[in-house]
Amino acid sequence: MGHDGQQIGIKPLPEALSIARELDLDLVEVAAQANPPVCRIMDFGKYKYEAAQKAKESRRKTTNVVIKEMKYRPKIGGGDFDTKTRKVEAFLKEGHKVKVTLTFRGREVYHPDLGKKILDKVEDAVKDVGRVEIFPRIDGRNMTMVLTPDKRAQAAAEKAKAAAAAEAGEGSSEAPAEVAEVSEIPAEVVEAPQASADEAPPTEQIE
Repeated sequence: MGHDGQQIGIKPLPEALSIARELDLDLVEVAAQANPPVCRIMDFGKYKYEAAQKAKESRRKTTNVVIKEMKYRPKIGGGDFDTKTRKVEAFLKEGHKVKVTLTFRGREVYHPDLGKKILDKVEDAVKDVGRVEIFPRIDGRNMTMVLTPDKRAQAAAEKAKAAAAAEAGEGSSEAPAEVAEVSEIPAEVVEAPQASADEAPPTEQIE
């Protein structure tokens, strides 16, 4: 094959090398298993450089997905639940998967429905940033669930947030009209009585 991708045809090795040298290029074997082997005339240095750049770009675009874990209890308090769930939401926004582990203690293991309710609350709380990849399942004294980032849900939530902000902006732009009407009312000027020299100025006492 020529440097422009056109078929040159089957040539003896010395002739193929001669053609490559005349063009100041290299003769590179690209398909050794073919019969006869397929060679291409090209600038091998340029080819290696472009291949290295493509590999570098591919590695740069690759996202390292890390699985985070957050642990809950069936009798978790409201404050702890909110704190942990905010962290789960942050992990999902960063592009990480999250393994939610709910640990049973003592006789709690006989009431898996309590754990399922907690995991359902977590799923509902993060529905704008993630979705369930592995649904809740029992693993010994633990109940686990895996959440994964949901780009569509995140985009939809951002769009709804932007729309709400725009509506709020339009509503606030109408407020100055009412202020302008009020400003047209003339203010009355009242002269304060002058205190006599014998009268002391009032003093504010703070207890």
